[in-house]
Amino acid sequence: MAIRNQKKHDVATEFNYWDDPGDGNGPTPIFIGKGRISNLRPHLPHSFVVSDVSGDEDQYTLDSHGFQYYGRESKEKEFDDEKRIEADYYPECEQLLKDITGASRIHIFNHKVRRGPTHWHHLGMKNLANRGPVTKTHVDQSYEGAELRLRWEFPEEADELVKKRYQIINVWRPIKTILKDPIAVADSNSVPDEDLVGAVMIEDGYRGESWVVRHNPAHHWHYKHQLRPEEVLLIKCFDSDKSVSRRALHSAFEDPAYRDREDRQSIEVRCLVLYD
Repeated sequence: MAIRNQKKHDVATEFNYWDDPGDGNGPTPIFIGKGRISNLRPHLPHSFVVSDVSGDEDQYTLDSHGFQYYGRESKEKEFDDEKRIEADYYPECEQLLKDITGASRIHIFNHKVRRGPTHWHHLGMKNLANRGPVTKTHVDQSYEGAELRLRWEFPEEADELVKKRYQIINVWRPIKTILKDPIAVADSNSVPDEDLVGAVMIEDGYRGESWVVRHNPAHHWHYKHQLRPEEVLLIKCFDSDKSVSRRALHSAFEDPAYRDREDRQSIEVRCLVLYD
């Protein structure tokens, strides 16, 4: 998949990190439901240079860095029919993850299609109908949040499943080649646990926990320039195996070269990955 000697398109940009109010309280909960999302957590922008991995994709794997790029075309092209996504695209994602990880079982618990503008959070009621890129650094599940999700999805089996290795991995795919608001991932080796803060997320009755992130200039951010629909980015949100990279921060960011282009289109599928 890698194309050697490809010119890099590194980007000087900003990432939004959680601004701890210093009052001793945890991050403000996020509420998702009834067609809208409310996120009132304070964030501040910090400058970074995002490194383009083009040509060197093979150097980054789920276990070594917490993320991985992989070339596999989907039969689905438009992702505009929810039933077709679940019936046709879910099995593709399941097989992809089995092939890459060797896992015995994949359970998909939801997906998000994004076609909206960068400022979609501020559109008021029904803003989920215009879901766009997330421009705040985060991890979808904390360590505790991963077990909460496992127990929510498998209430009868969870006591046994937690004794074995399990992961949560997002399969992130462009619907159109990504120009505006690309997604970046941080090398997990550059992010100590001390930078991560548990944050409550409530979605349609499910109470989970994600991570917000304290700013640290040592974080190393990466992306692939002009990621195409026949490629996926695998983002590890959790791994119970403590000997490998366990999670990858991620966030959309602004590339000034494409600021005025059409809104980004992408789909991410959230998966519990189970091992015998």
